[in-house]
Amino acid sequence: MEIMGLGAIVSGGASGLGAATARHLAGEGARVAVLDREADAAQALADEIGGVAVSADVTDGDAVGRAVATAAEELGVALRIAVNCAGIAPAKRIVGREGALSLDVFEQVVRVNLLGTYAVMSHVAKVMSELDALDSGERGVIVNTASIAFEEGQIGQSAYAASKGGVAGMCLPAARELARHGVRVMTIAPGLFHTPMMEGLPPETTEAIAANIPFPQRLGDPAEYARLVADIVRNPYLNGTVIRLDGAVRLPPK
Repeated sequence: MEIMGLGAIVSGGASGLGAATARHLAGEGARVAVLDREADAAQALADEIGGVAVSADVTDGDAVGRAVATAAEELGVALRIAVNCAGIAPAKRIVGREGALSLDVFEQVVRVNLLGTYAVMSHVAKVMSELDALDSGERGVIVNTASIAFEEGQIGQSAYAASKGGVAGMCLPAARELARHGVRVMTIAPGLFHTPMMEGLPPETTEAIAANIPFPQRLGDPAEYARLVADIVRNPYLNGTVIRLDGAVRLPPK
């Protein structure tokens, strides 16, 4: 699909990978809905890129449904692109100091990263399935965000790795199911990117992390993630698979 003139929605769109994606798609001529639980931040970015802002906590399926419906109505063009970037990454050991368990953290991370992705994908897929098909037969494309941690999660990342493994694992069955509607489903598994999750680290820690990345030996730029999203949208034969975007890094145990 050519991006110009299409409608898009980006969850977690007010910061990090989501904000970069919203800006890039808008720059390519899409009309973008910024979906984020931080309503003010979503509105600020929407104003910047000439899009619309919708607010919802992705763990609330009903709220997500209302936000997607609002976006589809207010964009003024067919909603054919959806990118899921909302996520959290708290690190907790399975059994911590003094035997403390982390079941609550595990549940929270899975609810945001996995169920949140599923909720947005579900509501968007319903909207896309009701659109007229383009000449290519496509009706839309959904890009979800996993992480390289789904394959090599580090100590303390059991919850995060499990949630992102779920995102990666549902890519193919979702693509197979939605194929009859002409809706493609792809997943990107980013490596170590310069996002708010990384910005709180001391410079020396960031340098040490970057030193383990073969090439380019630096953190990823969110704009590089956004460019891959655009490439996926344009290439109709990309469907049902997970693409690592990581500079050839493989995460050590800790």
